[in-house]
Amino acid sequence: MSTHKQQLGKEGEDIAAAHLSSKGYKILARNYRSERAEVDIVAMQDDLLIIVEVKTRETSQYGNPEEAVGTGKINMLAQATEDYMIDKDMNCNVRYDIISIIKNQYKTEVTHLEDAFWPGLY
Repeated sequence: MSTHKQQLGKEGEDIAAAHLSSKGYKILARNYRSERAEVDIVAMQDDLLIIVEVKTRETSQYGNPEEAVGTGKINMLAQATEDYMIDKDMNCNVRYDIISIIKNQYKTEVTHLEDAFWPGLY
């Protein structure tokens, strides 16, 4: 991955974390890595564990950023979520969100898709 793409991804994750915090979510972890995968943002809202995948692009010319979350990524997120919950000795309900960001010199557009997918249904 190029340095520009890495920087854009980091900026997107910062924007997503600020967005969640402003809505009252408690950020528990960023870039949580298990042996099996990485979760961009782990948050809590009330008693609900929120797993957030962040996708950032400069344009939607080739599709919206959230369209890049496929079955393979969903399965890896489910595995990493299981690892996180075991690591932290948690037993609670989980929701999977996607935060889609289009960021360029003209605009920053944030779309928060709550309950975006359910692992195991694909």
